[in-house]
Amino acid sequence: MSRTEEEQLALIQDWWKRNGKPLLTGGVLALAAVFGWEAWQKYQTNQAQAASALYQQLLETTLGASDKPDVAKVSELAGKLKSDYGNTAYAQYASLFVAKVAVEAGKLDDAAAELQPVVAKPVNETLGELARQRLARVLSAQDKTEEALKLLDGQGPAAFQASRLELRGDLLAKLGRSDEARAAYEQAKAAMAEDAAVGALQMKLDDLAKGDA
Repeated sequence: MSRTEEEQLALIQDWWKRNGKPLLTGGVLALAAVFGWEAWQKYQTNQAQAASALYQQLLETTLGASDKPDVAKVSELAGKLKSDYGNTAYAQYASLFVAKVAVEAGKLDDAAAELQPVVAKPVNETLGELARQRLARVLSAQDKTEEALKLLDGQGPAAFQASRLELRGDLLAKLGRSDEARAAYEQAKAAMAEDAAVGALQMKLDDLAKGDA
């Protein structure tokens, strides 16, 4: 081997001593990251599938009942969803169903207790708005209409603007604030899609007009 070749080999050996281990370590870490991410993705998918199956059971128990839903079964399924899959939207939808069953049973305090955490920290804005409007109705039924109105301050998601304004009108009408209620109903009507059914809303406006006559 020539001197030049010996020098080149020495340089390569020296470089490997300095960089070979970090390269190997980096490669191992990269592989671990890839396989770790795949495992995490698989775990998330499995969690979502299990939560979805449990939520389907809850739907069948709540909506498929010929008479009244089995309150104990609804509570059991919802509790499992919230304890085992609390980081999913299914857990918060479960709270909405538990609140629905509680309202039907006349247990308004229980309904409010289910809805308040969803309003405070919703998984997404759709769930947050659904819970907010339902909580407002529950509070109104508890004769806490002023408190319910405060929940509806602001605009909220555009897709729910019409229903929020109509609900606001309902609350204002209940408080006897007819002019404000009429304005809220008119705004709700304007916010509706062109092909939306406005019959029920128009009836509310007509009823206010009769009251003023």
